[in-house]
Amino acid sequence: MHIVFAASECAPWAKTGGLADVVSALPKTLVKMGHKVQVYLPYYRQVAKAVPDLPVVLHSVTVPFPSYNRFVRVLDGGDADGVQMYFVDAPELFDRESFYATPSGDYPDNAERFGTFCRAVIEATKVIGVPDLYHVHDWQTAMLAVMLRSIYYFDPMLRHVPAVLTIHNAGYQGTFPPRTMETLLLPWDMFTFEKLEQYDKVNFLKGGIVYSDAITTVSRTYAEEIQTAEFGNGLEDTLRRRAGDLFGILNGADYSEWDPAIDPHIAAHYSVKKLDGKKECRRDLLHAFRFENTGEETAVIGLVSRFATQKGIDFIVDIMDRLLKEDVVLVMLGNGEEYYERLLVEMAERYPDKVRVQVKFDNVMAHKIEAGSDIFLMPSRYEPGGLNQIYSLKYGTIPVVRATGGLQDSIDEQPDGSGNGFKFWGYDSNAFLEAVQRALTAFRDKKVWKAMMLRAMSQDFSWEKPAEEYVQVYERAIQNRL
Repeated sequence: MHIVFAASECAPWAKTGGLADVVSALPKTLVKMGHKVQVYLPYYRQVAKAVPDLPVVLHSVTVPFPSYNRFVRVLDGGDADGVQMYFVDAPELFDRESFYATPSGDYPDNAERFGTFCRAVIEATKVIGVPDLYHVHDWQTAMLAVMLRSIYYFDPMLRHVPAVLTIHNAGYQGTFPPRTMETLLLPWDMFTFEKLEQYDKVNFLKGGIVYSDAITTVSRTYAEEIQTAEFGNGLEDTLRRRAGDLFGILNGADYSEWDPAIDPHIAAHYSVKKLDGKKECRRDLLHAFRFENTGEETAVIGLVSRFATQKGIDFIVDIMDRLLKEDVVLVMLGNGEEYYERLLVEMAERYPDKVRVQVKFDNVMAHKIEAGSDIFLMPSRYEPGGLNQIYSLKYGTIPVVRATGGLQDSIDEQPDGSGNGFKFWGYDSNAFLEAVQRALTAFRDKKVWKAMMLRAMSQDFSWEKPAEEYVQVYERAIQNRL
């Protein structure tokens, strides 16, 4: 099978979250299964700095607009683990400080930026090779599915090529003024509530949901959640109408990067068969955060997160005073909403013997926290898939999570301690604190804790099983389009 991925992010070239990890890891696994995979990515300024002077595959691809044409190049990004990378080069659209926005808000021409990208990918594949299927991701490339079924409807090369849309986060939808229909040369009869219109806006993600041949999201529970008013962000009715074509597939983990047995970023390697290195990683983490004389009975609690309400940071702030009465130290790494950044720094200043915060993204430190912590916190209000809880399991760092999305699907708490972590339900900080306290009780029983660590580390969340599920979705979409 020949599959083309179109996405706005792909690690290591462009990353703000889990989308980039999926678009990096899933194609590699599909290639190992014998499929041909090509990934198209915008040639952002950050990508150009990392991989300059790439060979040009297509010197000029024409993307028409109402009163002018845009001309873009397609660059050969080379072969990465069997996956062919292509970059769409349009400096006036992608040579910018960030991918989507400035501190003052989204780029006002994002509809044109990603509309151009979608159409350029379609045009490029007509020359380089039309795939058996397009796999598009989130609102930024959802418009490719819309264009296939409208602008390119009568194109004999593309008429029977399906598109599969993966929703990584339904909270981000890509909404733009009605004139976007004209800008992208879309027929006005698609600007209806049943198709692209949502609250008198053009909604890219909604269009992708309506016009894709199948829709996936990144966990079974999230696939159910987004069909409710609480999580659907206004698209729950549209998603319910497509429920028969909606599939939840839990993200896998890239164990070539996240495995304590081979991780180059941690102080010592360890595994299920030889746990000794975990203690050395713990000592290294405490030293890195300037904690001295922390005994083995003190639980090291870690957090690596975007500091935002979605990630449940307000829960952490709410329980902080009560939590720190326990025999714990808390290390936190991340950045995000200024309000929470400031609040967490103030908490660290108030409890200098128990709390440390680093307001930044630091990949090496993220690995150290996963390896050196005893307990990992993920109290997310919603979490479509989640990866850190899966990384934590591999590192024997027991997660405490809110039962939502991929967290619900991957973490199992059992009354007899035979699970792999701890969960709480509802928007309730007290329930969160009780879950942490259950984890601390288990931590004090070294026999129970070691058994839980070994059980967690033995679980397999690699990409092979999810990739097989994606192939089944692809085959179904191809068959239905014939």
